[in-house]
Amino acid sequence: MAGCSGSLPQNLGLHDGKLSACPESPNCVSSYATDDEHRIDALPAPSGESQQRLMTLLQAQDRVAVISSQPGYVHATFTSAIMRYVDDVEFVIEPTQIHVRSASRLGHSDLGANRKRVENLREQLKALQ
Repeated sequence: MAGCSGSLPQNLGLHDGKLSACPESPNCVSSYATDDEHRIDALPAPSGESQQRLMTLLQAQDRVAVISSQPGYVHATFTSAIMRYVDDVEFVIEPTQIHVRSASRLGHSDLGANRKRVENLREQLKALQ
């Protein structure tokens, strides 16, 4: 099943202060996107502890690995339970919001998995307030 993990994308990280745009395929969502298919609202950042709260949430979840964490930026991977597909999720923590990009490494459609993941994280962050 290791073949479903894909390889690390080369477009991760900040580019001119923003995360990379989503590809044309529907297996990505981003708070920087302007089209309805890929657009998702940024996550709430209620306090100066937003990055720590986000890290606590990520570290408590199954099949999540934090790949990189530096002030204002986090990259994590989420691995699906059965097929072991890997999705890259990036966060840019700002004073009033957390920008997010969640994208599948492989395939065309994700059946809404990336959007559902971000909305689930939104609810979990709200519960920590």
